[in-house]
Amino acid sequence: MTETNMPLIELLQKHDEGDFLRAVTEAVLQTLMEHDVEGLIGAGRYERGDGRQTWRNGYRDRELKTRLGALNLRVPKLRQGSYFPGFLEPRRTSEKALVAVIQEAWIGGVSTRRVDELVQAMGLSGISKSTVSKLCKDIDERVRDFLDRPLTGDWPYLWLDATYLKVRQGGRIVSVAAIIAVAVNTDGRREIIGLSIGPSEAETFWVEFLRSLKSRGLGGLKLVISDAHTGLKVAIARVFEATWQRCRVHWIRNALAHVPKSQHTVVAAAIRQAFTQPDQKGAQEVWRHVADQLRPRWPKLATLMDESEADVLAYMAFPAQHRTKLHSTNPLERLNKEVKRRADVVGIFPNEESIIRLIGAVLFEQNDDWQSQHRYMQVEAFALIDAAQIDPLLSISTQAA
Repeated sequence: MTETNMPLIELLQKHDEGDFLRAVTEAVLQTLMEHDVEGLIGAGRYERGDGRQTWRNGYRDRELKTRLGALNLRVPKLRQGSYFPGFLEPRRTSEKALVAVIQEAWIGGVSTRRVDELVQAMGLSGISKSTVSKLCKDIDERVRDFLDRPLTGDWPYLWLDATYLKVRQGGRIVSVAAIIAVAVNTDGRREIIGLSIGPSEAETFWVEFLRSLKSRGLGGLKLVISDAHTGLKVAIARVFEATWQRCRVHWIRNALAHVPKSQHTVVAAAIRQAFTQPDQKGAQEVWRHVADQLRPRWPKLATLMDESEADVLAYMAFPAQHRTKLHSTNPLERLNKEVKRRADVVGIFPNEESIIRLIGAVLFEQNDDWQSQHRYMQVEAFALIDAAQIDPLLSISTQAA
C-alpha cells in the first residue's frame, strides 16, 4: 500500500490541481499498460522464468486527448508480437472518423454549416468555424512534425515511388506528383520518412527531396529501390552513394511490351529463372543465357536485358533474407492504394497544402500501425551487408551532394 501512496503524494506536491489530475491519470493508465504487458510476456520486468513468452523492446509515444487535456503515454513494445491498449482503440477510431469528416469538408470547400451537419450526423455535438480551423491547424502541426522529424541511426534500404493527384492551380486543374519515401533501419523497422509534392518527377525536384532526407539524418544508405525515372536515377547519383535497384515488376512489364501477348507467359517464366538463383553469380549467368536464347526472335528484348542486367539484379548482392522485399517497389503498393482511396474522396484538391494535410495524416497513421507490428526485416542479416563485396558495376557513379 505504501508503494501505491508514495507516487500519489509526490505528484500532489509537484503539481497544482489540474496538472495533478492529469498526471495521476497518466500514471494510472501507464500502470495498467505495464500490467497488461507483464501478462502477455508471462514475467515482470527483469524477471526470469520458464513461462516467459517474449521480451520488452522499448516504448512508443502516444497522445490521448481527454477532458483533462492531452495525456502523454508510453505504449510498451514487444520483440515478438504486438501490444496496443484497448482503452486507446475506440478513441483512436472516433478521432480518425472526426478528422476525416472535417478534412474532407474543409478541403472540399464545404460550408461551415454543412460541416456542422456532418459532425452531428455522426452523433457528436456541433462544431464552429473556429473549431474547424483549430482542428485543421492541429492536424497540420502534427503532420509537419511527423514529416520533418530527425532520422537517427542507419537506414540501409530506401523505397521511392510517386502517385499523381489533381489540384487546382491558377484556375486550372493539373496533376502533381506526390512522392513518398519509405525506409528500413538496422533495427529491422519500416518507417515512412518523407512526403513531398511537385509539378513533375524532374531531376531538380528529386534532388531537392533527397537532399531534404539527407539533411534530416538519413544515413547508412546501401540500396535505393524505385522505378526507372531518369530524373530520379540521376538525383540518386548526385545525393547518395548507394546502389540503385530498378523495380523488377515494372521492368517485366516494360520487357513484355517487346513480345506478342500470346508469348508473355512463356517469356516471363524464362526470365524469372534468374530470380530463383541462390546467388548473384548464378542469376547473372542465367540472365545472359536467357537473353541469348531470346535474341534471334526478339532482339529488342535481348538488348533491353543486356542494358538493364545490373539494375534489375542489383538486389542479389544483398542478404538472401532481405531479397524478397528488395527487388521491387511492391512494399509501397498497398500504401499507395490507401493514399489513392482517401484522395479519391476529395477528387480535386484546392491547393497543395490540403494534399499534405490529408495524405500526411494517412501516412502518419500508417506509420504508427507499422511500429506496433513485427519487425519488417531480420535484424541479424544486416551484419551481412558489406559494401566492399558489392560489384562496383551495380553502383551508380556518385557525387555525394
